[in-house]
Amino acid sequence: MELLRKNFFIAIFLVLTQIVIAQDYTALQKAFSESYALEKNEKYSDAAKKIKAIYNADSYEINIRLGWLYYQAANYIESQTHYSRALSLMPYSEEAKFGLILPKSTLGKWNEVEQLYNSILKNSPNNTVANYRLGLIYYSRKEFSKSLKYFKKVVDLYPFDYDGLLMYAWASLQTGKTREAKILFNKVLMLSPEDASALEGLGMIK
Repeated sequence: MELLRKNFFIAIFLVLTQIVIAQDYTALQKAFSESYALEKNEKYSDAAKKIKAIYNADSYEINIRLGWLYYQAANYIESQTHYSRALSLMPYSEEAKFGLILPKSTLGKWNEVEQLYNSILKNSPNNTVANYRLGLIYYSRKEFSKSLKYFKKVVDLYPFDYDGLLMYAWASLQTGKTREAKILFNKVLMLSPEDASALEGLGMIK
């Protein structure tokens, strides 16, 4: 009899737990749905308030959503806080790392941005977005030899990509690889006839 009573209470507990979980998901889905509607009308702060109303610090999804909405609302400190929280919950998340890069780059925290791109490439060495953007960082610092290898990686993976070809061409030119630069600039012109940047680069090659 005692065993039956225990089993009965366990069954009741499981049923109640499932009801609570269902209610929680209903509230989450409603808040997210309302936030999407507000975001569509560019009411980013109001959209964030909808998510804040059901905030749970241990929810990756809530924090990643708030990171994006606060970024859109130009509240970069709050955006950074929530993307960082999301990343602490899911340390391997490239989604959270790319998200965190948004407010950090806007705030001019380029060393931290560089670290995040390197972290992404450690797990996904062929990620073309991270390779290309890291190449741009080094190119802007005039570290042309460093930038070259990242642009080369992009072009190795996407041989007829405009952005990759153009920056690989410029990095080649800046490192004295004029023959390679000439070939690359001409390939850019195949993609974008009369391209001003490619023509400028070719004009610098004697």
